Amino acid sequence: MYNTTTKLRKMATSVVSTVILTAAITSPAVARVDFGKPGDPVHLVVGYLPRYTESWSGVVNNGKQFWKKYFPAGSTIDFQLMGHGLFIIDAMVAGKQHLGYMGDMPAIEGTFRYLKPRGGVDIRIIAVPGTSQQMCNNFLVRKDAPDFQNSKEAVQWMNGKVFATLLSTCSDRFARLAFQASGVKPKEYLNQSFDLMVGSFRSGTIDAATIWEPIASKLVKAGLAKRVATGKDFEVMDSAIMVMLNDLIEQRPDIHKAWLQSELDAQLFLADPTHEAEVIDMVKQQIGDTLEVDKEVLREALYGGQPGEVKLQFDFIVNDKVRKFLDEATAFLSKLPKKVVAAPKIRAEGVMDEVGRQILKERGLTSPVGVIKGSQK
Repeated sequence: MYNTTTKLRKMATSVVSTVILTAAITSPAVARVDFGKPGDPVHLVVGYLPRYTESWSGVVNNGKQFWKKYFPAGSTIDFQLMGHGLFIIDAMVAGKQHLGYMGDMPAIEGTFRYLKPRGGVDIRIIAVPGTSQQMCNNFLVRKDAPDFQNSKEAVQWMNGKVFATLLSTCSDRFARLAFQASGVKPKEYLNQSFDLMVGSFRSGTIDAATIWEPIASKLVKAGLAKRVATGKDFEVMDSAIMVMLNDLIEQRPDIHKAWLQSELDAQLFLADPTHEAEVIDMVKQQIGDTLEVDKEVLREALYGGQPGEVKLQFDFIVNDKVRKFLDEATAFLSKLPKKVVAAPKIRAEGVMDEVGRQILKERGLTSPVGVIKGSQK
């Protein structure tokens, strides 16, 4: 049932740096993929991130096999576990994956891959698995850091300290925005994967970091770091985004709609609090054997927090809130020294959620379709 045929690639800092610096300009061009005619069985390869809590609707769709209700008989889906949204975008450009779940920054970057110097492959944003202020936006400090009176004081403490994050991620964007708002300049701003971050906190070679869930909860539970602030403290949103090859959209409108039907089922399943135990079991089975994380940590990542406070919202479509967020995030990326995006705004056709809106109307639903609120046990 859990077809995760690609193991997570370990991300050394040098490798990640190479991806970030070159992915936007050196991805190979690829011929169009033939997905067959509407109604024919289809084989799709889906890149997804079980190690990114905000995108766990992909885990649910894999585990519950919702897609089978809508796809032509004989179709197959290969869910491939990936370590970073940029890896998924690169795989889509190479024709090895056809749609993917990822964070907002790789998804935005992916919409610019239609440009020939960036790969010449048309990738569109089609849905929103979730939005939050606490999934990707987590400030952690070393375990022996002072006890701060509030989050703003904690971030001020990072001035002149050694800081780490994974570049070109939502965690990177959050850190830069928070530092800019606070007038903070770290002594060093390091590019580290979460594997390296664990070692750095353990050895005391970094003072602070930003990272996404469930890695943030794992580091806290292990006693290696303390959580001192989230995007909620700075009014900074984060988001998971679903993207699809435009070749697939054009050739197979039936599959485009079928996948979104199954994605909606997955989001509704996640939003139902009675499914908590089953969701955590699915994540545990799919998260991969190279990341040791127990069910308590997984539960904290998705369901922990202040009781009654919205932890994760299932927007499904690019509603007004998400559109504003994408505009602001793209403008931010366009100002970075490394040209992650080619323009300060996503082209109009880069976002295609019309089919998702049609599905909501047909099923009598509106965005958001559900939320998960924090709880404590």
